[in-house]
Amino acid sequence: MLDIKWIRDNPHLLDEALEKRGGAPQAAAITALDEEWRSLTAKVQEAQGLRNTASKEIGIAMKAGDKARAESLKTEVSDIKSFLSDAESRERVLLEQLQSALSGIPNIPLDDVPVGADEGANVEIRKHGQKPAFDYAPKEHFEIGEALGFMDFEGAARISGSRFTVLSGPLARLSRALGQFMLDLHTTEHGYKEVQPPLLVRDDAVFGTGQLPKFAEDLFKTTDDRWLIPTAEVPLTNLVREQILSHDQLPLRVTALTPCFRSEAGSAGRDTRGMLRQHQFEKVELVSITGEGGSIAELDRMTACAEEVLKRLGLHYRVMVLSSGDMGFGARKTHDIEVWLPGQNAYREISSCSVCGDFQARRMNARYRAAGEKQTRFVHTLNGSGVAVGRALIAVIENFQNADGSITIPDTLRPYMGGADSIPAA
Repeated sequence: MLDIKWIRDNPHLLDEALEKRGGAPQAAAITALDEEWRSLTAKVQEAQGLRNTASKEIGIAMKAGDKARAESLKTEVSDIKSFLSDAESRERVLLEQLQSALSGIPNIPLDDVPVGADEGANVEIRKHGQKPAFDYAPKEHFEIGEALGFMDFEGAARISGSRFTVLSGPLARLSRALGQFMLDLHTTEHGYKEVQPPLLVRDDAVFGTGQLPKFAEDLFKTTDDRWLIPTAEVPLTNLVREQILSHDQLPLRVTALTPCFRSEAGSAGRDTRGMLRQHQFEKVELVSITGEGGSIAELDRMTACAEEVLKRLGLHYRVMVLSSGDMGFGARKTHDIEVWLPGQNAYREISSCSVCGDFQARRMNARYRAAGEKQTRFVHTLNGSGVAVGRALIAVIENFQNADGSITIPDTLRPYMGGADSIPAA
């Protein structure tokens, strides 16, 4: 959530930022609502003061035997109470409207974010490695997995419907190996602390990271009004909710391997074959909490941590900086890592790392106290995939496929696969 004081002082900057994101101007409506609320709040406070003063004077008048004065004051207090009843109700409505309006405004892009309407304006930062060469037409992951007999979409559909997959045998183990490898890398070499967070969260948690209220349709909700997490970003970031951290605790870096659940409400007809877009998938999430001055450098660090996963797997990829129109709601700047999938003959996103500044912290009321300062500041938050396990599995299957239908296991995963160097063809 943006700072209303900043919006008051910089309404033109808000509308410029919204234009970059392809949105309509909102500064005039927000500031008018804010001004009405603040004006009414001032009147309420003034009336409350008059009521309190008059109430005291009633007692003084009664003790002095001045009944006329006392009755006049009682009438005055009654009139003030009547005003306050209506005014305080209106004040609450205005505040709710203001908070609702603010909660729907996306974050402000950093100045170096490329301006554009969609992914067509994204800018490539770098590439790593080379595309693998095949002397035959490479197959897509689902063709290979189904031929092996270890990737079952029909069975999953009988159990759960579309956009689910049953993995079995060595592909199930390969998926598990990928997740364990990523966790081991991030915790032993990259300085992240492993966490096992809840998979069900309350409204406040999902609001804190920006999925509510705008993106409720993308989530799954339980019958007891909890939400299945769309990513471990939600519980991990909310670990600092309503906390005041010391400067010495920052940066705080945590990671988790969890199932994730998404309704994919806006993706009808997209990626219907295979595992690319599922209702349930696994992901290793990276979350960093920093002070004001360290968040931009932390974005580069987090991106490098996610890249290292792909480097050790021997996968070709590129890093993109997303345009203002393609960034997520809460991001100020985002790096996408896109892995090469030879079966699709295309790059596909496998990690997205974003710096959010204090946007989420304001929604969570997460603060820190800088060294030597009495006043607190909002922390800065970052999140990224380190990386999506299902998409890493897809990438390994497609990049390490062989003409006979077998899959070569990358060297770095072999210790997690009992030393096996391949998954033989059926």
